[in-house]
Amino acid sequence: MRKLALLFALPALLVLGCHRPESGATGTFPKAPIVLISIDTLRSDHLPAYGYKGVDTPAIEALRQDAILYEHAYSHVPLTLPSHATLMTGLLPAENGVRDNVGYVLEAKKHPHLPRSLKEAGYATGAAVSAYVLRAETGMAEDFDFYDSAIDVKTSEALGRSQRPGKETARLALEWLHTVDSKPFFLFLHLYEPHTPYEPAEPFASRYKLPYDGEIATADAVVGNVLSDLKQRGLYEKAIIVLLSDHGEGLGEHGEQEHGIFLYREALEVPLLVKLPGNLHAGSRVAAPAALTDLFPTLLRLLGLAVPKELKGTSLLDLGGLGGRSQPGQGQAPERSIYAETYYPRLHLGWSELTSLVRDRFHYIRAPQPELYNLAVDPGEKKNVLTEERRTYAALRQELEGYQAPLAAPAAADEETARKLAALGYLGTSAVSGLSAKGPLPDPKDRIGSLKDFGLAFREYEAEHYAQAVPVFQRLVAANPSMVDAWEHLGLALQKLGRREEALAAFQKAMDLSGGVAHVALATATLLVDMGRLDEAKKHAELGLGTSPASAHSILAQIALARKDGAGAEKEARAALAARGSKIGPLLTLAQVLTEEGKLDEALATTQQGVDELAKESGRQRFAGLFFVRGDILARLGRSKEAEECFQREIADTPGDLKAYSRLAVLYATEGRPAEAVDTLRRMVEGSGSSAIAYAEAVKTLRILGDPAGARSLLQHALAVHPESRELRALGG
Repeated sequence: MRKLALLFALPALLVLGCHRPESGATGTFPKAPIVLISIDTLRSDHLPAYGYKGVDTPAIEALRQDAILYEHAYSHVPLTLPSHATLMTGLLPAENGVRDNVGYVLEAKKHPHLPRSLKEAGYATGAAVSAYVLRAETGMAEDFDFYDSAIDVKTSEALGRSQRPGKETARLALEWLHTVDSKPFFLFLHLYEPHTPYEPAEPFASRYKLPYDGEIATADAVVGNVLSDLKQRGLYEKAIIVLLSDHGEGLGEHGEQEHGIFLYREALEVPLLVKLPGNLHAGSRVAAPAALTDLFPTLLRLLGLAVPKELKGTSLLDLGGLGGRSQPGQGQAPERSIYAETYYPRLHLGWSELTSLVRDRFHYIRAPQPELYNLAVDPGEKKNVLTEERRTYAALRQELEGYQAPLAAPAAADEETARKLAALGYLGTSAVSGLSAKGPLPDPKDRIGSLKDFGLAFREYEAEHYAQAVPVFQRLVAANPSMVDAWEHLGLALQKLGRREEALAAFQKAMDLSGGVAHVALATATLLVDMGRLDEAKKHAELGLGTSPASAHSILAQIALARKDGAGAEKEARAALAARGSKIGPLLTLAQVLTEEGKLDEALATTQQGVDELAKESGRQRFAGLFFVRGDILARLGRSKEAEECFQREIADTPGDLKAYSRLAVLYATEGRPAEAVDTLRRMVEGSGSSAIAYAEAVKTLRILGDPAGARSLLQHALAVHPESRELRALGG
């Protein structure tokens, strides 16, 4: 009977053995493939896996069935670049040196680095990211064999808007994966949905009332495609797959719509799913608190690799007794403290930074007016229990002191950069040094209401209602004189209205406050090119060469063009094209250079490359200036019908860009269609809100068309509307 029982047991053991991953020591999976999927800005409490009913996420739900779910996982900073730097180093922001999205670079060689540890263990390492703030030049590409961050910076938008669709990013990631999937690999895929702007793809845009949820569904569809690909290639079962987010989103709770300012639970608590080879511990839940710094040591332990001594994180498998040290199950939450910080209020708004600790059921937030919440009974953090829990408050306050670290200035100035800034007249009064002056900084809780004005101003700006945006931005900086982002966007709005001197003053204020961060320097350089102040423009553009080389070289090419230096312009344009990043902007610059050199066929072919690159993108496909330049080349080649279509496309894509209206009007006039030419100029002026710069462009166009009387009449009217406009007065001369 005993032999018979053993015979019956044998098939079951064989079946189990077929699904058992190769393992060296117990609980280790040497050379297992690793896929890390980071879905930016995803709150855990907006996923069905965490009990939410407002959105369907079939792909994440399927993964959840095969994975371990961590019920309470915390980010250490509610910002994209610092949080991902923490993921890759296993170190807190103060330890790895990355404290904000701009002005800081990860020096990976100085710290433990997950890609390096895996590379040294024989792994191919690849990554594709969807946000400009994670571009290669931030240091995030270090130790990756492949790192695709081809995303154009849009100096006319907030950096958070410089992104590409996750579907496109995933396609590039899988293309790389298919070249290395016969060997151990580490793939890091970053999706930017559901980060703002919330513009979900169909059918999700129509399906969900809350656009944020629609974006979550969009991201889930991308995840589904990736997991399906892994299954088709026989990799899913063997792989360690981690799905998480870098931080959450405010969604109006506590007065914050997005993230970065506050440290409440909605900004810090993130989803965390870990699928092991063979789906070991599938469906388990772990209640013990987890932290993003736990991921690095967890992966190394799973592979049987040595964990760098600098890492203080805990193996995620030990938290719920899944690592063999205690019985599997939810387990008792170990006594541990999880630190978080945000210096965004200080660096961008001139308000106080915030730091916090989560320990046991309590969350302490260090602020000018400190807060303490009991998460067990008040997960929404509505009631500050500091006065009732004085002993807990005192203990957490003392413990938090041990985490405090000096804040290095953003754009942290190597000697050369500091010298260049000084030469341009910037005194280095960054938001760090300038706000370390005497007296306390404002508590973000007291000032959060003013961000409604910022939201209003930005919506007006994005709608191209620049005249309406300017007074709101002005009101913001009057109330918050250290608000870098408001100064920057005030400058951009003023520039669009043709108020260039005022725009330059706003940019210079933003440069001073930010310590000269690259994207502000590049925006300033673009304005200076328009103003004809080419020497200053060149010096500002050079400040962006280190972290935004494609954009910086493109501006330097424009400067060379303005100086009639064709060879220099082509050199800079090709340098922009060779730099990491999207190719559309550099191709556009090169096409302009080739046009000036009279190489029209080559220039047209170059714009076609740009159009082809644009066609690869999902969602609304537009790139400011691309169809204007293509239309201009077609017009020079006598291909008027195609040129007209391009100008109309440019106007539809970027109605605030006046050049396309002007060039289309000239095209109509040369074809003997004067009524359409005049109507185009009228639409240009009216569409801009009758701005001074639009009137000036119309006057100059009428002069080109040989209508001096019409130009003179329009100029008189424009001066009556805008008597202070320097550009209009200059046209009168």
